[in-house]
Amino acid sequence: MATKKSSKSKTPEKKIFTDSEYPVKRVYQKSTKKRPVEDAGKYPFTRGIHPGMFRERFWTMRQYSGFGDAKLTNERFKFMLEKGQTGLSMAFDLPTQIGYDSDSPQAEGEVGKVGVSITSIKDMQIAFDGIPLGKVSSSMTINSTASTLLAYYIAVGESQGFKSHELRGTTQNDILKEYIARNTYIYPPQPSMRLIGDMIEYCAEKVPSWYPVSISGYHMREAGCTATQEVAFTLANAIAYIQTCIDKGLKIDDFAPRLSFFFCCTIEFFEEVAKFRVARKVYAKILKEKFHAKNPRSLQLKFHTQTSGESLTAQQPNNNIVRVAIQTMAAVAGGTQSLHTNSRDEALALPTQESAKIALRTQQIVAHESGITKTADPLAGSYYLEELCDQIEADVWKYLKKIEKMGGSVKAIEKGFFQSEIRANAYRLKKETDDADRVIVGVNKYAEEEEQPELLRIDGRIEIQQKKALKKLRADRDSKKLEKALSAMQSAADTEENLMPYIVTAAKAFATTGEISNTFREVFGEYRPKEVF
Repeated sequence: MATKKSSKSKTPEKKIFTDSEYPVKRVYQKSTKKRPVEDAGKYPFTRGIHPGMFRERFWTMRQYSGFGDAKLTNERFKFMLEKGQTGLSMAFDLPTQIGYDSDSPQAEGEVGKVGVSITSIKDMQIAFDGIPLGKVSSSMTINSTASTLLAYYIAVGESQGFKSHELRGTTQNDILKEYIARNTYIYPPQPSMRLIGDMIEYCAEKVPSWYPVSISGYHMREAGCTATQEVAFTLANAIAYIQTCIDKGLKIDDFAPRLSFFFCCTIEFFEEVAKFRVARKVYAKILKEKFHAKNPRSLQLKFHTQTSGESLTAQQPNNNIVRVAIQTMAAVAGGTQSLHTNSRDEALALPTQESAKIALRTQQIVAHESGITKTADPLAGSYYLEELCDQIEADVWKYLKKIEKMGGSVKAIEKGFFQSEIRANAYRLKKETDDADRVIVGVNKYAEEEEQPELLRIDGRIEIQQKKALKKLRADRDSKKLEKALSAMQSAADTEENLMPYIVTAAKAFATTGEISNTFREVFGEYRPKEVF
């Protein structure tokens, strides 16, 4: 990025130029009768949460990693950090996500397949061996067992010599979207919401630099909802989490600055940019007008973006590099705070190391070469973009009012409202593709025969190794100390006490993911969804 510095002030603003030496302003503004001037870094944050946005610092490049066992994941983490990744993002296998150990019958055939297998603090120690947790930001895509995985992370950080207040990162921990779209839930909604409230309260006091929840529209979008529905449903869920915390007695400005969001970015370029701008604006108004937040940081919608996995094709996988590049530019033009770019082969398998590097290089090229980082909110003022923003915003408010009349997100989920809305739009999109009204290059147009690329395969021996390691862990640990920790945790679950301190104690006693989850299953039960057609 070409820059020059002025000598007129002690903290001069960077002077930035195009490749042809035309000056680029920090932000471009023009007042009209319909549209007042809005600045980046100021309420309602339509134009971004920081005054200079990416002129001052790029977003966090956080590539989603994790597969097989902890050792393989540790190797991938180190490889990506070496290639210039600026934050870690951890994917977990299905048994870990739904609270089963590697030797559970329910885990058979799934250990390490869609993410890393983490059954205890031991696995977490291996996954982050040689990576100082006090000096790196980590994101963990985990929901039902988020409290357990955060407890492992805290314990590992302490074993490395870092106190909990030095740890930085995010747990997804968004259970409501699991009931709506993704289905890796364990407990019914009410105890699940309690666990999330406990985590937010605990982190506000003990892990203040952690984002205890990342409220996610991504999975609902991937399931088939529109851009408008993604914003509306995500913000409706945010309202439910905020109200849960307020009902616990927390003050809005004590926890709202550490709430974060997670959105999808599809290939409909201008609509995606508009979606991100609207999400910031509507959220700021909700926090200010509904919850009366005073701290400007409470009003800022801070979000991670992942390019759309659903948009990638198994046919002609190299085409996915182009799709991801367009989606990357939309996320950046929309003002994301961190970004994962999908790899070309993810429609077929977990990404190979080479594919993951290409995905990271895509972000780096957009950051350093495209020029769209030189000014805040570069597409503002576009007639088309601004009209899209107005239409999306109006429809988001309509949805929010409708959900509020139903009694909020939990009630709407129980009625099947979100699910039916998403299914209806998913059917529409599928029919358009099947009828070739929606062109997917390489699938329903320009198709051709080709060889399948080399894919990442998960060795089946990993499951055997994990079972052996788990057997050794159980034999070596202090069984009396473990039993005491789990018993105390179970007793606390029957009260209104915050459960996080008990979970941390159990993690340090080498309780497994399955043992902690099963203890809560005995108290809370398991969720059984109603079918909605």
